Amino acid sequence: MMNKIYTGKTKDVYSLDNGNVMLKFKDDCTGKDGVFDPGENSVGLTIEGIGKANLRTSVYYFDLLKKAGIKTHYVSANVDDATMEVLPGKVFGHGLEVICRLVATGSFIRRYGEYIADGTRLEGGYVECTFKNDEKGDPLVTSEGLAALGIMSPEMFESMKEQTLKITKIVADDLKTIGLDLWDIKFEFGYNGDEVILIDEIASGNMRVYKGENIVDPVELTKLILDR
Repeated sequence: MMNKIYTGKTKDVYSLDNGNVMLKFKDDCTGKDGVFDPGENSVGLTIEGIGKANLRTSVYYFDLLKKAGIKTHYVSANVDDATMEVLPGKVFGHGLEVICRLVATGSFIRRYGEYIADGTRLEGGYVECTFKNDEKGDPLVTSEGLAALGIMSPEMFESMKEQTLKITKIVADDLKTIGLDLWDIKFEFGYNGDEVILIDEIASGNMRVYKGENIVDPVELTKLILDR
């Protein structure tokens, strides 16, 4: 038996009798004016089949992370039903998004474009966090801010940042093998006791990827990742 506990932009969340959680992937994508943008905080378009595509991509990368010794909430998946069973993980605050940027673009340029050119490489990766709050435009928050608000200790933040950089490198290196360039990627983390773990998904709809000078749309990206 499943009970819906949350309706999200791209997924619905259900509780299961065994104590785990079920994620139901939808065909909605974040963007603006019908244009896909992983940095936007609202649904901007619907792409038929993208829910199952995102699930398949997530399963692929969760398996890669498991082989690399990185713990996540992933348990199992049913692609036909577009569902993924995961371990329960409490979100930080009312939800925290973690973005790792390898190239300056998107909302980063909208904020800081007077200091840096679009397309500039950010050596080593730049990690930033935003609260999930559509009304306030997903405001940025620092590690000091998270500690001051009682949401996350500095030690938990450092663990989250370290995992973010490791996971981003694994995804970026994998994409390089098929001639693709990862520019940025968005994650969510939760906690189980004092342990910080990756939750939600690792999907084409949460990353910005280029092939040469052209951005790759989410459906095409999933095909390139999985049909190699």
